[in-house]
Amino acid sequence: MKKIALVLAGLLLCATAATAQSHSRWGITAGADLNEIHFKQSDIMPSKRLVGPQVGVTAEMNFSGIGFGVEGSLLYTLKQGKLGYGDRQAWSSLGYGTETVGMHFLDVPLHLKFKYNRLGGAETTIMPMVYVGPQFSFLVHGTHSKLNSYPPVHVYLDMGAGCELFERWQLRCGYNFSVGQSFHTKILDDNVAKNRAWYVNLTYFLK
Repeated sequence: MKKIALVLAGLLLCATAATAQSHSRWGITAGADLNEIHFKQSDIMPSKRLVGPQVGVTAEMNFSGIGFGVEGSLLYTLKQGKLGYGDRQAWSSLGYGTETVGMHFLDVPLHLKFKYNRLGGAETTIMPMVYVGPQFSFLVHGTHSKLNSYPPVHVYLDMGAGCELFERWQLRCGYNFSVGQSFHTKILDDNVAKNRAWYVNLTYFLK
């Protein structure tokens, strides 16, 4: 997975270098994600998906005529889940039960994007798109730090699809999953968890 992320990042850098025939713009993004804290050991404890907010800015560069482009964002994202610590004696003996664990990130997703723009004029109203790329997430704060240890930087593979509306709005639905660990438990420190999240967001581009 690390090789995939490096290849995608290289493609993005090469595409960014070809700026002579490009059009760039930026906009405001807001949405929400539905995250799962997924343990490698599936029976370690119950895990429930929870919704968290997502807000920030997005910039894109489109290459004239071919439908391809690149984009990058700076987003605040809360990824969280509800974990049943009380199902294990190691935690229940310390008074812990079902706890909500939240990870506050500054996310930097970098995408290679394709818009299908040959719709006989309809593309000015609606234009489908797909995208894929790496995401680098920098941890700002993790709740219940007495129970868990978090790496400072997380790497994800991010992908999705959506549409552009009226040449200014972009609505997308995506999925990302961590390539490495998202955190591990301190008491049973061989239990590693990863984030897996579905998300929906909307970007309004300024012209």
